[in-house]
This record gives sequence, C-alpha cells and structure tokens, in this order.
Amino acid sequence: MKLGKPGAIGKRAGGEAALPQRIRAIRDFHESQGRMPSMAEVCRLAGLRSKHAAWKLVNKLEGGGIIRRDATGRLTPGAKMGAVKLLGTVEAGFPGPAEEGLLETLSLDTWLVRNREASFLLKVSGDSMIEAGILPGDLVIVDRSRAPKNGDVVVAEVDAAWTLKHFRKQGDAVTLLPANAKYAPIKPRNELRIAGVVTSVIRSYYTSPHSNDAKRR
Repeated sequence: MKLGKPGAIGKRAGGEAALPQRIRAIRDFHESQGRMPSMAEVCRLAGLRSKHAAWKLVNKLEGGGIIRRDATGRLTPGAKMGAVKLLGTVEAGFPGPAEEGLLETLSLDTWLVRNREASFLLKVSGDSMIEAGILPGDLVIVDRSRAPKNGDVVVAEVDAAWTLKHFRKQGDAVTLLPANAKYAPIKPRNELRIAGVVTSVIRSYYTSPHSNDAKRR
C-alpha cells in the first residue's frame, strides 16, 4: 500500500518543533487506514532517515502516552492519541457563549474507559432502550468487572438470547426492564448471565467514511 504524501513530514523538519506534526501524521494515518503504522511507515510519515530514529520517536511518544506497544511489540493507540482540547462549558438549556479559554486537553479514551482491560464495545441494535437515550446504531462501552446494581444498564444473556436492558433485583429474582413502553419486562426462565454493565454511550452524528454504514449509502 502506497502512503499518501499529505501526512508525511518533510525531511528537513527535525527536533522538538517537528514533534506535533509527526504526531499528527501518525494520527491521520491511523484514522485513514484503521490501523497504526509499521516502523518503516513511521520513518516515512515522520520524514526520518533510519529505523533507529523512528524507534527513538516511538519511545518518546510512548512515554508521553500517545502510543502504546502490545505484547508482540506492535504499535497501538495510546490514551492521548485522541486527546481533544477542552475549551470550557456551554449551557444546554439556554443559549450562551462557550468560554474560549483553553482549560486542558481531554482524552476521550481515558474519560470513557475507566477499566481498559475489562471493557469492550458493542453496537446497539433495536429500540428497546430509546427512553434511556440509547438508540439503534449507538456504541456502548461495557465493563465486565462491575457488579450490576438496580437501575444499571446491563448486557445479559437470557435463556440463550442476548439483550441490553435495565437491571432490577428483588431478593433472588432478577428482572430486565426495557426503556420503551412497547416492550415487556424480561424474567429469565432457566438461565441468566450478566456480561457487563454499560458505562458509556457513544453516538456519532457524522458517519466515518470507513464504516459499514457509510459503505452502504
């Protein structure tokens, strides 16, 4: 696969001044290709002459939380790879100017995923949770390490069928409650397994050009 030129840094760029551009080039590659670059690709994207220089760059970015290396040594996005500037607050109920002063940078990965090793993503299908603000096509982050409490939204396997519902337990009896009046509560007949508790809901108003939904349009 041939790398696009727009993300690459010119060979004359160097030192700390080039670091933001190099980070941006790696981030753009990840977003456009759906994967992290190889070391050879890091060389080209950053405008470096050798893999040794690329390793030095990777070590610096790893130390800064921008990238990580998995058990096999492959590059993966770090917690700060997708950091976004947090400018301030804005009122949702009454229009008002948003404060423009930069407060900090916020990593959505860190903000949304509290327990990385125990969390996974699922795409929502169906409308049984719309009154809880969970719509078809949304992504939910599920934490398998959390013990469910009454009112939590859980992913559960009920009598060999998977579902997303509110959890309610009275004594030893568990009921799974929809958030849509046209659906009935579910009471397990034979088997119930809670796979995890929903901790976050993600909704995109603009579809990624690499998603399956975009390809069908």
